[in-house]
Amino acid sequence: MIAVSGSGPWPGTDVLEAQNVVMGALAETPDGITGIPFAVRLAARGPAADATGSTAALLLDLPVELGVHGWKLADRPGRDQARALSLRREDLDALAVAAHGYVGPLLVPVTGPLTLAASLYLARGDRVVADRGAVAELAESLGAGIGQHVEAVRRAVPGAEVTLLLDEPLLAQVVAGALPSFSGYSALRPVEAQVAAERIGTVVSAARAAGAVRVVVHGGAALLAIAPVVGSGADALALDVTGFSDRGWERLAEARERGTGLWFELPPQTTAGRSGPDVPAQADLVVAPWRRVGLTLAGLASIVLLGRAPSAEATPDEARAELAGVVRAALVVAERAEG
Repeated sequence: MIAVSGSGPWPGTDVLEAQNVVMGALAETPDGITGIPFAVRLAARGPAADATGSTAALLLDLPVELGVHGWKLADRPGRDQARALSLRREDLDALAVAAHGYVGPLLVPVTGPLTLAASLYLARGDRVVADRGAVAELAESLGAGIGQHVEAVRRAVPGAEVTLLLDEPLLAQVVAGALPSFSGYSALRPVEAQVAAERIGTVVSAARAAGAVRVVVHGGAALLAIAPVVGSGADALALDVTGFSDRGWERLAEARERGTGLWFELPPQTTAGRSGPDVPAQADLVVAPWRRVGLTLAGLASIVLLGRAPSAEATPDEARAELAGVVRAALVVAERAEG
């Protein structure tokens, strides 16, 4: 059965209100569609709640703090990390209230190890990703911290079947060696795809050991992300495929043949203030290339559609409408999967 979810970001600063909206929108969906509620992340609350800060707070025995250029590793825990941990606890409390009595799938999004290593700086130096030993240490630390977080989510929502979403928007840049160095005058050395797969695999294994029933890696919008995600042993690969050619879709078909599930991020639909695809066109972003590369229509029944993260200017009402739009698109995909 086709499923629908979101990647975590949500506008506003009221986490309980946001979590209630998401639970209400996805805990009960139309017949033929499975809704997967997700834990929200409200970056508008400040750096301690953004993608890097909220995930860095999960690292075990690797303190972090805010520096001139953003989050960096620190010698000891300080008030910046304490703020991030406080918001994490606030988020977990809101999830427990909003999902009280809920039984079913629940998506828990965090930043993946390669993107985190590309976003964090060493205590005295360049990005963490520039130091191979530091990347390995960070992956181990993140895996341990995520394991504890998954266990905490399961205690907060006892009926939850936790799916971990590792968000890796910078994975392709890391593998391609396209990230600028601290000085900006050169690029950092690429991380081999096999090494990237091993680092992601470290976190995948830790999450499963902590009770996650499924681990999905969102590789952004680039072909280069496919190989390391498939090689990591993740259960599914999520991608924004709006710009993919048939060659890219053939790579996705190969991943599917290897047993990797496929999740697709969709752009928002047309609204009064924004251009975009209508509902059938949004569904065809997946259905049309799926047909062209020879995948069976029946296979569409196993995919998951993800709503794109709301823009920084979006309101909570607009985010709610965009999520409802993905549900409508899923209904169209479900109809075509039967035909």
